[in-house]
Amino acid sequence: MGQNHSVITEFILIGFSNLGDLQILLFFIFLIVYLSTLMANATIMTVIRLDRTLHTAMYFFLFVLSCSETCYTLVIVPKMLSNLLATVPSISFVGCAAQLYFFVGLACTNCFLIAVMGYDRYVAICNPLNYTLIVSRATCVHLVLASSLCGFLISVVVNLLVFSVPFCASYRIDHFFCDIFPVLKLGCTDTNLKEMAIFFLSILVPLVPFVLIFVSYVFIVSTILRISSVEGQRKAFATCASHLTVVVIHYGCASFIYLRPTSLYSSDKDSLVAVTYTVITPLLNPVVYTLRNKEVKTALRKVLSRYSFPKANVKKKEHFYTIDRIVN
Repeated sequence: MGQNHSVITEFILIGFSNLGDLQILLFFIFLIVYLSTLMANATIMTVIRLDRTLHTAMYFFLFVLSCSETCYTLVIVPKMLSNLLATVPSISFVGCAAQLYFFVGLACTNCFLIAVMGYDRYVAICNPLNYTLIVSRATCVHLVLASSLCGFLISVVVNLLVFSVPFCASYRIDHFFCDIFPVLKLGCTDTNLKEMAIFFLSILVPLVPFVLIFVSYVFIVSTILRISSVEGQRKAFATCASHLTVVVIHYGCASFIYLRPTSLYSSDKDSLVAVTYTVITPLLNPVVYTLRNKEVKTALRKVLSRYSFPKANVKKKEHFYTIDRIVN
């Protein structure tokens, strides 16, 4: 058993291997979605960076979330795309451990960041007069660092639990990337205690942020309902709509996969859901914030008009300058 464990230097990812020629079609579909995700997140980050009206705590957190989502896709999608075209879709042992580490770390960080964004909305609506004092620049940086630190510490624990198992049963992972339970299933020893520990973390990581978000929105809704004007209520709810949409998408997929015993694991169904939260969800976040957020749409138009047609603007100014000289 020790000898079998020592010779495993790579894993075979068989998540899409039974699809045959459809893998080529999936490659182009996922490539288009991936490039769209990179472009959408880059657009959000660029607009927030260039437009001074978006230099607030809310958009600072959105900037960090977009950056984190971009890194999240870089961990999974490029390797998945290359494996769709490969004869043998493989990943090295070290590569698998690194992929799982960054996948879990970034996923947990995103969970905490979304909770932080909920806290930001709570302060903005329930305590607007002290908003800039409470959610200061230093506080924003500290909250982001704390989210990242907690996320990657949890990832260290998960990696130690998963890769301390001797993999002498098989080296074929029934998934398209190195996810927790598909890798853990390859162990040839009893993994019940490790599964229970990971299951406990899987409950704790989404549940704590979700409870904080829920409590925040209880206070938010209570405050909004006390606003006398309907227009004021509508604007207050509108500022939370994008965040709530992201909460439902993000926590919905994560809960379906990880908040259940491994005995209920189904490779085909879970691979489909995994495609959703590794490929589709990172694209939906910037789209949701662009389509449902008036400030971002306005800033995007301003940035596009400022940088897309500079020559036309220069020529227009020269034209008016010439007319002024003739008139005068």
